Amino acid sequence: MKRLLQGNEAIVEGALAAGCRFFAGYPITPATEILELMSAKLPSVGGVFIQMEDEIASMGAIIGASLAGSKSMTATSGPGFSLLQENLGFASVAEVPCVIVDVMRGGPSTGLPTAPSQSDVLQARWGTHGDNPMIVLAAADTLGCYTLTIRAFNLAEKYRTPVILLSDEVVSHTREVVELPKVEVIDRITPSVPSEWHIPYEDNETGVSPMASFGSGYRHHVTGLIHDVRGFPTQRPDEVEAFIMRLHRKMEEGYDDIAMSSEFLMEDAEMGVIAYGSVTRPALRAVKEARKLGYKVGLLQLITLFPYDKPKIRSVLKQCKAVLIPEMNMGQMSLIIKRLNEFKCNVVRHGRIDGQFITPDEIYQRILKL
Repeated sequence: MKRLLQGNEAIVEGALAAGCRFFAGYPITPATEILELMSAKLPSVGGVFIQMEDEIASMGAIIGASLAGSKSMTATSGPGFSLLQENLGFASVAEVPCVIVDVMRGGPSTGLPTAPSQSDVLQARWGTHGDNPMIVLAAADTLGCYTLTIRAFNLAEKYRTPVILLSDEVVSHTREVVELPKVEVIDRITPSVPSEWHIPYEDNETGVSPMASFGSGYRHHVTGLIHDVRGFPTQRPDEVEAFIMRLHRKMEEGYDDIAMSSEFLMEDAEMGVIAYGSVTRPALRAVKEARKLGYKVGLLQLITLFPYDKPKIRSVLKQCKAVLIPEMNMGQMSLIIKRLNEFKCNVVRHGRIDGQFITPDEIYQRILKL
C-alpha cells in the first residue's frame, strides 16, 4: 500500500516494524516529529514512551530498557547528540543494542535549528571517547528512513552494539509517496545454556556473546569499566586487550554484512561523484544531466558511513581520473576518502556550511569544470 510519509514519520514506521517497544527522548528541531509520533503510536502496540528531562537521561533510559529485553531508540539533533555521548560510550562498552537517530542541523552549539547540515559525521564515529568501533548509517530519502531504521535495529541486535542513523533536516522533512516493503527483522541471540553455565561476555567465533535480559534468571553484571568475561571490572592487561580486540573483531567479522553502498552509472565512468545522505539525490540528478552531454560520470552512494565501504571507494578512486565529494560540511567524509587515494585520482571537495542545501546545478557545474 502506498503512503504519503515525511522522513521522520518513516523512521517511526521503521522502528515499530523492527520491534522497537521503548522510546525515550527530548523535543528538539528537526527531530521532534519522531518523539511526537512515538508517543502516540507506542502504547497501541504495547510499548512505552517516556519524555526525559534531557538527552543524557534519554540515552540512559534506552540502555536500561534494552538491558531489560526491549528494543529501544532515541532521536535527537546536534546539541542533544553532544549531550548523550557519555552514555553512548557506556552502551558501547557494555555492548547494549540500541538505536540513536541524529537528524543533523547546522552547528556549532545551537547553530541553525531549522537548516540542514552534515556536520555530525565525524562526531558520530568519534564523539564518544575510547577505542571502540561504531556503526553509522546515513538515510538519503523517505524510503531509506524506513529501511535503514530497520537495518539499524537489526545490526544493533546482531552485533550487540549501539547503532547511529544519520538523517538531516531535508531528509526528515521531505514528504514522499512510498510503498513500505517487508524487511527481515533480526532479534538478539539469547543464552541457550542453563543460567549457572552462562558467561555474559564469553568470546566465541563471532565475538558476539548471547545476551540475557534482566529478570530472565541469568546473572548479568553491567559496568562502564573495562570488564572480564563475567562482567566484573578488570585491569589485567591481557583481559583489557582481549576485550577491546573482541569489540573490533565482531565488526571486522561482520564487515561484508555491515558496510553498504550503491553504484549508479559507474560501469564506464571516468569521473566519479561520492555522496551520502540528502546530497545523494542532487548528485544523481547532476550525474544524469552530465551524461546527456556525453560525460562519463557515475555516482557512489555511501550508505554505511562507518565502517565505510573501503573496497568500493578504492575501486572508484582507481577507476576515475577525478572524484567530486559534495557534502554539507567542511569536508568530513572527503578527509577519509582522500586518505584512501593511493592512485592518480584528482579528489575534489564541494562543501556548503551556510545552512543551504547543495543543489543539482551546483554539482553539475563542478562536474563540468572538472
